[in-house]
Amino acid sequence: MNIFQIAKLSLVNLAVNKVRSFLTMLGIIIGVGSVITIMAVGAGAQSFVFDQIESFGTNLIGVLPGGSEEEGPPASVFGIIITTLTYEDAKELKKIPHMIAVTPYANGNVNVSYLNKSQNVSFAGVSSDFINVEDSKVEKGRFIFPEENESVSKIAVLGGVVAEKFFEDDNPIGKKIKMNRENFLVIGVMKKRGSSFLSDQDNQIYIPVKTAQKILLGINHVSVIRGKVDDKENVPFVINEVDKVLQKRHNIKDEKKKDFTVRSMDQALDIIGNVTGALNLFLGAIAAISLIVGGIGIMNIMLVSVTERTREIGLRKAIGAKRGNILNQFLIESVIMTFVGGLIGMILGIILSAIIALLVSYVGYHWELVISPFSVILSVSVSSLIGIIFGFYPAYKASKLNPIEALRYE
Repeated sequence: MNIFQIAKLSLVNLAVNKVRSFLTMLGIIIGVGSVITIMAVGAGAQSFVFDQIESFGTNLIGVLPGGSEEEGPPASVFGIIITTLTYEDAKELKKIPHMIAVTPYANGNVNVSYLNKSQNVSFAGVSSDFINVEDSKVEKGRFIFPEENESVSKIAVLGGVVAEKFFEDDNPIGKKIKMNRENFLVIGVMKKRGSSFLSDQDNQIYIPVKTAQKILLGINHVSVIRGKVDDKENVPFVINEVDKVLQKRHNIKDEKKKDFTVRSMDQALDIIGNVTGALNLFLGAIAAISLIVGGIGIMNIMLVSVTERTREIGLRKAIGAKRGNILNQFLIESVIMTFVGGLIGMILGIILSAIIALLVSYVGYHWELVISPFSVILSVSVSSLIGIIFGFYPAYKASKLNPIEALRYE
């Protein structure tokens, strides 16, 4: 028998036991589908984060509290509170040549009430440079003046969504809201900007940074400092100057003991790319374990099949079938199951990835459907290879059967 005849016979044998064949393929289907879905979601998330960072502009730099390795993020990125940056640091950084705007941030959540309405809202303590750094615009009223920050003024600029929640169609300018039982005068409403970094920029209240520190948070440090440089070409120079200024202010003699981290947007993209890339590989490797499990399942079913078809094997050998024919038949059956399972898994993985992209887009985030051809080809190829590896032993066992003993088998 040639290879095509053997393949045809293998398909007939698999079709006879449709349910068992499908259940055998299920491990491969889940494995391939999981690998493709995880790789697609990881690539989509990476693209989403890159778009978010690039939307801020390539001429921005960020100063985070806490030291870090040269290519890694500081501990503050992971939610650890570090108190090494201050409002005064931000004021000094504004003096650096080519630095056109600097704002510190002191973030938190607070209970906000107006008349009979009450709700927890996130707030950001910022300086007057915030609108320049973030390229934000005021829709009604005005933003914070520099002197109002120095005097710890109890004023507030509402995000567009917050203004709608508490005032609906009324003009909030000149009205007073309570934040932790303190009266704050509303002086402006920000133009809507949409979501950024999985946070709704319009669902925030902006107040002077010193007011946030002294009245709402009771702290002297800031969460982060962000600065805007006049030109992208001057970013390396400004980063170097920021490093010098903060080392001098914090009395740091050894660079390895710095209590702050300075990053440009380009550096942030590189770091996030490395982190998300490694995470994608790690998750893909975990999903690939199910391919191994599926391969073991196929081997077990094929061993059962050898036992069930012992008399058939004996009969075929008795009428002239060679060991190679028997070996090829069982091996091809195994490869067909894994290959078909891989194709079904590929289709399901692409469909699931598309559904996830649609759901994320539906809730307001731009999410690209990124299906890597490499992940598709690799998954299907690996599934077929698993069919050969795990199908070889049952096929070899079948080819070794003695025809006389096989014919006597009950």
